[in-house]
Amino acid sequence: MTNVPVTPSTSSTMSPAGASTPGPLPVLKGFASLRRLAGTYPAGHPMLTQKLKELDDLVHQHLRNAPTLRIDIIRGDVFQDGVSFGRDDPASAQVVRELSELGVDSIHIREGVERDELLAMAEFLWQVKGWHSEPVEAQLARRQIRHISLGKIVPLDTRWSSRQWPDAPTGSLDPAYAESLVMAQETFENAAAGKQLDLVTVRDLVQLLIHKVARSNAALGQILAVKLYENLTYCHSVNVAMLSLLLGKQLGLDDLTMAALVEAALLHDLGKTRIPLDIVKKPGALDRRERKLIEAHTTFGAEILIQIDGLRPLTPIVALEHHRGVNGTGYPDLGDAVPHVMSQIVSVADIYEALTGARSYQDPTPPEHASLVLARLAGQKLNANLVKAFVNAITFFPIGCVVRTSRDEIGVVIRTNPADPLHPLLALVESSLDGSDRVDTGVRDASGGYERHILETVRPPEGLDVSKFLASAAA
Repeated sequence: MTNVPVTPSTSSTMSPAGASTPGPLPVLKGFASLRRLAGTYPAGHPMLTQKLKELDDLVHQHLRNAPTLRIDIIRGDVFQDGVSFGRDDPASAQVVRELSELGVDSIHIREGVERDELLAMAEFLWQVKGWHSEPVEAQLARRQIRHISLGKIVPLDTRWSSRQWPDAPTGSLDPAYAESLVMAQETFENAAAGKQLDLVTVRDLVQLLIHKVARSNAALGQILAVKLYENLTYCHSVNVAMLSLLLGKQLGLDDLTMAALVEAALLHDLGKTRIPLDIVKKPGALDRRERKLIEAHTTFGAEILIQIDGLRPLTPIVALEHHRGVNGTGYPDLGDAVPHVMSQIVSVADIYEALTGARSYQDPTPPEHASLVLARLAGQKLNANLVKAFVNAITFFPIGCVVRTSRDEIGVVIRTNPADPLHPLLALVESSLDGSDRVDTGVRDASGGYERHILETVRPPEGLDVSKFLASAAA
């Protein structure tokens, strides 16, 4: 919903016949008063009945002039049909603040509204807690509120330049990886629609990731390297699951623990299906309410997952804890409790994946720089031993990266060397279209020095299909 401020107004408007009509502020004050009374007194109490009559009279005064009364709060100012009425007294400012803290920026009331609906809305506003976990329309319909709607307004933030990145990987994908993305997308879209999580699909997806995607260099290359897309929750979750799996392998986890880890990592962000997409993808800084809502995805996720029979016990715990640091920082606030080690693993993978993906307000971070960010967080937010194991597993220049050497060659990393992680095997791009021209950056000259070094990760040249190089290397 978008409203454009038009003209400042006084506290009342004129009807077509010239009679004065109260502005929107008395209506908001009436709702605020009725809300408090509905939470204090039983139905039928004289004070409640009197305030309900006053609000009903006010609303119908407006509806005699127009079929819909539209009241919106934009950056703290009150608008009626796009006309600003400001905040002309402290009481009005308090009412605006109360509604904003409830997440209500917009109240639209249509012809046909009955007094019982006004009371039901006031009761809803009094009882509301965490109502973003279910569509508001559904909750209002359950209360027989048909002529009043609530909404929120997301103002444009012109302080940030927004770049349009694709929402998912583009170009040819490894078949197993592509299949995993389709299955994850269906799972998350069903969750967003309020449908029950399909455990069969979740289990099949976990097995697909462990037994096929993890064994494909082409798939790993598309997950580990710089990602030129602003991946949505389902894609991010698949990538985090794979990165967690790689770390789990480095740690030597057994098969049962590995399956539990992949499931937890795959569903760690399921709570974001309860967050409006425009907030999840907002290009600029979040305001206080938006930030609180985003942070609530950990709690939402745990609440959803803990009610699903058949999931592994740690899955909801990881959803709850993956944004908590080992030093007690982060959210939600759980005191000094140290996150479970599985949550700590997913946290490392989550941060790396977020860094190496694009954002509307920033380019993706090269893997070697993302690894340094993890190193700076080690011992504070992140478990230092897990960070060391993760970087050892993926290296600064992981499979699939496009790099530039000290000889000004551009190459695709097709194999890493655990004994010498800064000097992987490359397939040169400019001299080969199929990756057949390869150089080992670990080769030394007669004096014992390296013949070449990798200087940096670079963007893939236009039209380069990295997957062909990785498939050729696997063959």
